[in-house]
Amino acid sequence: MDLDSAFAALGDPVRRSLVARLAHGDATVGELAAPFDLTSQAISHHVGVLRRCGLVEQRREGTRRPCRLRTDQLALLSTWIDDQRRTWADRLDALEQHLTDEGADR
Repeated sequence: MDLDSAFAALGDPVRRSLVARLAHGDATVGELAAPFDLTSQAISHHVGVLRRCGLVEQRREGTRRPCRLRTDQLALLSTWIDDQRRTWADRLDALEQHLTDEGADR
C-alpha cells in the first residue's frame, strides 16, 4: 500500500465517513450513498479512490457489488502512526530531560 495515497484518500471527509460505515460491515454503493446528499456516481468515485489506494475492495455477488473495508491495510496505517507517535514521544522525553538537566546546571 502507498501510504501517501491512503492518507490523501482519508483527507476527504466523505471518504472517512465511508470507511467508518464499512467498519460496521460490507455495503453496496447504493447503501453507502443513502445518508449523503450525493449521487451514487459521486459515491462510486469516492469508493474508487479508496479502492485504488487499497483501503476498500469490491466483489461481485450476482448483480450486487458489495464493498469491503481492508482492515489489514488500515492496520498498516495504524502501525505507521504508532511508530511516529513513539518516535516523537521519545524525542520529546529526551528534550524534556535535556531542559531539566540544563535548568539544574544553572
